[in-house]
Amino acid sequence: MTSPRLSWDIGTAYDLFVSLHTLHHPGDFGLRGSWAVGVRSRLPQESREFLQEAMEFVAWPLDWVYSLPAPKSSREVFAALSVLRPEERLPQLSGVKRDSEDPLNQMLWRVADTGRVTADIEAEVFDVIRQRYGDKKIKSMKKGVKLSLQWWAQLERFGDQFLTALEAYYDSFFQEDERRIRPAMEDALERAQHLAENLSIADLLQELSQGVQFNEPPQTKELVLAPTFWGSPLLLLGPTCEDRQIILFGGRPADASIVPGDPVPDTLYQSLKALADPTRLKILKYLMEEPLTPSELATRLRLRPPTVVHHLQTLRLARLVMVTYEDEGKRYRARHAAVRETARLLDKFLGVKEREVATIF
Repeated sequence: MTSPRLSWDIGTAYDLFVSLHTLHHPGDFGLRGSWAVGVRSRLPQESREFLQEAMEFVAWPLDWVYSLPAPKSSREVFAALSVLRPEERLPQLSGVKRDSEDPLNQMLWRVADTGRVTADIEAEVFDVIRQRYGDKKIKSMKKGVKLSLQWWAQLERFGDQFLTALEAYYDSFFQEDERRIRPAMEDALERAQHLAENLSIADLLQELSQGVQFNEPPQTKELVLAPTFWGSPLLLLGPTCEDRQIILFGGRPADASIVPGDPVPDTLYQSLKALADPTRLKILKYLMEEPLTPSELATRLRLRPPTVVHHLQTLRLARLVMVTYEDEGKRYRARHAAVRETARLLDKFLGVKEREVATIF
């Protein structure tokens, strides 16, 4: 298949949802958990408890946000949600169409139409998930799937509570943060467009993700790229379809913090945290020498593969390793430039000038 046509988008509406997801899953994004708890505590108790459940199965509705009119801010989100009937909100955000031929989508509509979750339907859902993703994925998805089914049986109630809770989150936190992140996202978009002039799509995605290498471009006709402040440095992918795929790329500057007003850059904090562990130092040393798979690293370190994967995720969030997706799985290698960048950021943060470095060291 030929490379997809590249197009661009921007809007803080994407980060309204990404930030909410990040605050409920801080470990997945390298965010300090105690601060995330503090932000969530600003919400009224009912909204806080509802979002705790909803964020187990509602992620980032990229296709829905893409359909919003410019400038795709929170204002457009609330305007669009308000004109929908409450029972339409979860299907719209999830992209689950009634005429879909996907078995999982059909089961969700069966639950919505009957207003109940039977043991048979739940078993069918997990059987389909097992066939698609394997037994290992079931454990991590179990809670979210069960909550999703329960709320699909109460679509009207979900729609009412979701809009109320989202408005509470906007009023208590995101309204102010939206103004802060917009300039950085605009700068990130401009930089990405400039890079795209001289790079292939695969190389562009590698540069924008600061550590993900694809052997071939996404199999779609159109690839839409949009910056996200809160999702850095990860690539956040929308559903893959033949006509279009949306990918959010990291748009937070290396010297910025996700925590408003915090002078410690996230990149520096995550790098030093990653390097403070002796096992991760050993992993990075091995990867400096040659690319390795998690299984190969586990053999060298005499550790269980899941433990190695956990350490690799920490190194990935710190931008210190590159991951390549191959037919046999993931292969990692060190990002030499990122290691040098950590030293530069530390010097800058501490106020160490270049001429002082030789004297100190």
